[in-house]
Amino acid sequence: MTFHYGIDRLDLDTVNGIANGSINAVLSQEAINKINTSRQRVEKMAASDKAVYGINTGFGPLCDTQITPAETHLLQKNLLITHAVGVGEPIKKDISKLMLITKVHALSQGFSGIRLETVERMLAFIELDLIPVVPEQGSVGASGDLAPLSHLFLPLLGEGEFWQGDTIIPAAQALKEHGLAPMELHAKEGLALINGTQFILSHAITGLTKMRYLLDLADVAGAMSIEGMQGSQSPFRAELHATRPFEGNIEVAARMRSFFKDSENMASHTNCDRVQDPYSLRCIPQVHGASRNAYNHLKELAETEMNSVTDNPIVISEEEAISGGSFHGQPLAMVLDYASIAAAELGNISDRRCYLLLEGLHGLPRLLTTSGGLNSGMMIPQYATAALVTENKSLCFPPSADSVPTSMGQEDHVSMGSISSRKFNQILGNLEKIFAIELMYAAQAIDFRRPNKCSDVIEENFAIIREKVAKLEEDRLLKPDIDAIINMVKSQAFNVSATLNA
Repeated sequence: MTFHYGIDRLDLDTVNGIANGSINAVLSQEAINKINTSRQRVEKMAASDKAVYGINTGFGPLCDTQITPAETHLLQKNLLITHAVGVGEPIKKDISKLMLITKVHALSQGFSGIRLETVERMLAFIELDLIPVVPEQGSVGASGDLAPLSHLFLPLLGEGEFWQGDTIIPAAQALKEHGLAPMELHAKEGLALINGTQFILSHAITGLTKMRYLLDLADVAGAMSIEGMQGSQSPFRAELHATRPFEGNIEVAARMRSFFKDSENMASHTNCDRVQDPYSLRCIPQVHGASRNAYNHLKELAETEMNSVTDNPIVISEEEAISGGSFHGQPLAMVLDYASIAAAELGNISDRRCYLLLEGLHGLPRLLTTSGGLNSGMMIPQYATAALVTENKSLCFPPSADSVPTSMGQEDHVSMGSISSRKFNQILGNLEKIFAIELMYAAQAIDFRRPNKCSDVIEENFAIIREKVAKLEEDRLLKPDIDAIINMVKSQAFNVSATLNA
């Protein structure tokens, strides 16, 4: 498959495929023509006596100061070096690469007035795996991600740094090693490069990719816990969810039915006298389903943003460049905050299931050990899930609800979407650890239901755990067990597929 920048439509799978090299991405002649036409329009405006923001004027509060053509190159250079004030640790190299890919796609649509040579140099960076180093802090999410994008494109000038494996080297050194000369930016180019939401967007792409798997794993963990508790299947019946047909609820209920299909363990207690299970078991479709709905909303908006032009001004004709607010991060910031709550709630309900498994109910021993007293069994890992859940709650404050004016009041309402996007990924990282502990508990509980067998998919996932983590018979150091399952979660080792017609 070949993807054409500026022409074809990006989606979550395509952008990840370009990033991992499984999809070839190129500039077609059609995109080249668009880029060149837009550039010609900018050059005409730059030579005009009429003030056009960002093309022959200063920036922000200096928008009323006109710049002569002779000063244009220095203006664009100064724009990048003065805005590259990010602080903190570097973001992951993979996220920087996504920033490059999504920026190339936005610039190639023919509304930004950038030169073809500049886009081609960005493509060379991707092809040569010259990925710039970008600090994680310093963006307020309007005018876009100014500081992160400035760091992303400093290497065009021979400034800044690149990743070389896991180390960092000066950009000038890397350019020299590859026979590339530093570039001189022309009118409008600096502004086209650093106005945009690619920092927010690339964190959203990273989070969506992780959350997609974790949503599926949440159902698997919940099903394993229900098997361990010998809970009821009734709350997952299709006719029940047809009466409240939220998309996420219906999908989760169908997945749960699939996970219990042909389970000897579940069939063994259909006539038990338990009237109903606690909410953390019974309401899995409602809670996991609501989180799926939030995921779907973020995915829809992120895919819109992947295919949008988010710099400023937007060049729409030979005579006109519209100065607006396409760089404002609020459309993503708000839904990222919503998705953060959705991810945190998956952890909340998982922690409650962990607690249930320890209570010694329905034939399970207290603390999931038959040697209680001398042995603490599985008591303490739930402390970790409680701590992680509370940390996630603290991360759910919505940065998009805040705004601090910048740029002498010219940029008087900002999105803080960069913070929303980073916190979203922090929550997902904590969620991986919470699920790992639930899976460890659920496997321990299932061991107490032997010789009953579970469904094929539950038995497969149980075996994956038992390959690395043995049943707890007497107290031992549990951190290596927890770490082993966390690594399984991170590497997506579990089978989370389901047959939805079950």
